[in-house]
Amino acid sequence: MKKIGLFFGSFNPIHIGHLILANYILENSDMDELWFVVSPQNPFKEKKSLLKDHNRLDMVQLAVKNYPQMRASNVEFSLPTPSYTIDTLTYLQERHPDYSFSLIMGEDNLNGLQKWKNSDILIKNHHIIVYPRVFEGERKDSEYLQHENISMIKAPVIELSATEIRNMIKEGKNVRPMLPPEVFEYLDGSSFYK
Repeated sequence: MKKIGLFFGSFNPIHIGHLILANYILENSDMDELWFVVSPQNPFKEKKSLLKDHNRLDMVQLAVKNYPQMRASNVEFSLPTPSYTIDTLTYLQERHPDYSFSLIMGEDNLNGLQKWKNSDILIKNHHIIVYPRVFEGERKDSEYLQHENISMIKAPVIELSATEIRNMIKEGKNVRPMLPPEVFEYLDGSSFYK
């Protein structure tokens, strides 16, 4: 059975932190592939700050083109919005019954997992790989970390955010080192985030 890791996000824009994390997971797990699932709308985020879906997908495709185990996925573009992870996983499992899907999420998302639609079913039916994040304030261990389907990995903590990158672009600052070269070129030739 092919093992696929699903890394959901707005990727607005995708940056080197995403690629470092994805590569770490692929090199330190039994995943065959990692799919960046570009979400049209996160139920917990406002849509107004998002670039158009196809622009964000283009950037992810450019970012992963030299990584054979990574791919961009637009699966949520054809599903109802807002996007709920459990619905996407159910859809993918029906389309690919011979694949095993794991969910990749940040430690900050794990702490709010009880707010997710059908989180109990999600945890019961899918392996969840949790990567560390920098926390503002006090770090609290989630009771979810005791669950057999949830694994915490010791991936490098990347203090880089898409919000910070968007703000720097708006201010005319150099973001070249923070982005895959192809994504920088894509943005540099546009008026995005300005």
